[in-house]
Amino acid sequence: MILSRVFTVIFASLFAGLSCLIAVAQVKKDITYHNPVIAGDFADPSVIRVGDTYYAAGTSSEWGPAYPIYTSKDLVNWQYLGPVFSEMPSWTMGSFWAPELYYRNGTFYVYYTARRKSDQHSYIGVATTTDIRKGFTDHGCIIEWTNEAIDAFIIEDAGKLYITWKAYGLDQGKLIQLLGRELTPDGLKVQGEVFMLLEADPNSWEAGGMEGQALFKHGDYFYMTYSGNICCGPDCNYMVGLARAKSLKGPWERYAGNPVLKSSDTWKCPGHGTVVTTPDNRYFYLHHAYSGTDFTFIGRQGVLSELIWDKKTGWPSFRYGTSTPVEGASATGKTQQQQLGVLADFAKDKVGSINWVWDVSQTKPVYAVRNGYLELTSPSNGTQTGSFLGLILKKGNYTFTTEILPQATSTQSICLYGDAENTLNFGITKDSLQLWQVKEGKKEILQSRVLPKGKGPIRLQVQSTKGHLYQFRWGRTEAKMETLNAQAFEANSLPRWDRAPRIGLQVSGTEKQSGLFRFVSVVYP
Repeated sequence: MILSRVFTVIFASLFAGLSCLIAVAQVKKDITYHNPVIAGDFADPSVIRVGDTYYAAGTSSEWGPAYPIYTSKDLVNWQYLGPVFSEMPSWTMGSFWAPELYYRNGTFYVYYTARRKSDQHSYIGVATTTDIRKGFTDHGCIIEWTNEAIDAFIIEDAGKLYITWKAYGLDQGKLIQLLGRELTPDGLKVQGEVFMLLEADPNSWEAGGMEGQALFKHGDYFYMTYSGNICCGPDCNYMVGLARAKSLKGPWERYAGNPVLKSSDTWKCPGHGTVVTTPDNRYFYLHHAYSGTDFTFIGRQGVLSELIWDKKTGWPSFRYGTSTPVEGASATGKTQQQQLGVLADFAKDKVGSINWVWDVSQTKPVYAVRNGYLELTSPSNGTQTGSFLGLILKKGNYTFTTEILPQATSTQSICLYGDAENTLNFGITKDSLQLWQVKEGKKEILQSRVLPKGKGPIRLQVQSTKGHLYQFRWGRTEAKMETLNAQAFEANSLPRWDRAPRIGLQVSGTEKQSGLFRFVSVVYP
């Protein structure tokens, strides 16, 4: 680190510092950043450094494509790179959780959790690639352990690879354990005996669970961050603890000050991350937490915290969102994830300019850009769910706008999508403008009016406050927009247990009906 750099760190409070804007005085220019560094629904992040480049992957849950990957040069400014899987592995059916990245000898590995089709149990698979920008080749299930094996983490010790995971989370009468086992040299199979790292203490904060372990070496010790209690939803109480051992196989010593990360009014339910070192040997923990403002409606977001080592005790403490991680990095006080949203005019842009997501439990949407419109086709089964293309939301306050060309036989709408049985829609069906809700599979029309006569597109708009209060506007042009509902509509049922809603476009009809959308815009104030 350059000796002439002077650090000025502003703390509002210990955990509230996650969201504070921190200034770092430099010789030539100021560099600032604040959390989240990866905004929007990005749970269980894994982060690695390969040379001077960082890669992070996160949970996608029931959304395809599976496991988004981001890349960065400084741990602050992140760009979406693509998914691990564009097509779901054949053995899986959903619950795409906790992808763990690893790099060795020119090959990228991802060890991921997914639900198996044959028995609906969650187990761990492995996939590889030599070019992370081109996706991964799946090698199938690698850890099958009683009723559940999730949250893989990989570590090398004395030239050997080891995989660790959470076990017994769904087994009656057994305490949750963090287990380990050696991998074959190619990293694709397990070998040797299973060993235990930690077992949940039923008389402590760990009683609600233990998972999301990340192991790393510092000095003479292996260290572990691990998470416990309820990870997700409005009743979450997730926390993070520390443990260490001189041997990978233990015995492991818990830190007396556990848990070291807990909820505050600013960030709620922090946990499940991994530790990465910078070229100048600083340690950073990329983990997730809910915003205290937008909470479950935007999801668990990517948060960066630095580990500071106490030379006397040998234990680290967390410094939240301090100086820029990589010397010379450029940042502007707002990360790239927090700038203005998506804007695509399909008269000019290709469909690939938007990173669409969809519900993996439903038929994969069929869409293309033709004649200046995005054409989205409803599935052949003619279900109420239809076809949905969604976007990950970055903040709870936003305005989403699209323009629809009405069709005689299809229903087209802006859709806030929790899952196939929980949506909020604002759209056009035949000659009617409607606002409707699907809650636990039952559809209810909330408002309806006959469209005035005229030809051409109809502009629809949703304005969101804190991710759950919505107002709806419509009109032929931007200058002549009318408000449909005088009071904001609240949709608290949309967030599902482990994921946040997406906003996007939906088309339904009797069979293979098309909807036409001229543009899509998301603006964050």
